[in-house]
Amino acid sequence: MQDWILSISYALHMSATVLWIGGLIFQAIFLLPFLTRESLDGNARNGLTLLQTRFQPLAWLSLAVLLGTGLTQMSAHPQYEGLLAVQNRWSIAILAKHLSILPMLGITTFQSFVLHPRLQREMLRSKHLASAPQTLAPLRREKQIVIVNAVLSIVVLIFTAIARTS
Repeated sequence: MQDWILSISYALHMSATVLWIGGLIFQAIFLLPFLTRESLDGNARNGLTLLQTRFQPLAWLSLAVLLGTGLTQMSAHPQYEGLLAVQNRWSIAILAKHLSILPMLGITTFQSFVLHPRLQREMLRSKHLASAPQTLAPLRREKQIVIVNAVLSIVVLIFTAIARTS
């Protein structure tokens, strides 16, 4: 494989990693801990909806870039011996990394197509009501799964580091 192709692949892979995992960490540490029923006034509601609307396409684009560039890098790696050929420390770390990514994909799919629409409906409903206890359930679920995804992203980075040092 040409060096320039591999260099571009690495640059795109790292950029997509920073965007996706950075977004997860930002949500887990800074955004979601501050969201409560009391903080979900009109401006916060609009801001959360706007953030989700802008981040989701970038997250999915990042995942597509990670898939394409990851396959390119993996096939070019000298220790790659074939799909599911787990015979050395590098291939074990790569397999563990990919197995850690699978639940992240499931969580991201659930967030994008189930939880975020539900949360947005509840926030719209609560906009017309004096109190919004229903909004808390999807918001609590959102907080929980963002934390799980953030922890899994750290696990993915650990397995990546193990693979890089193998």
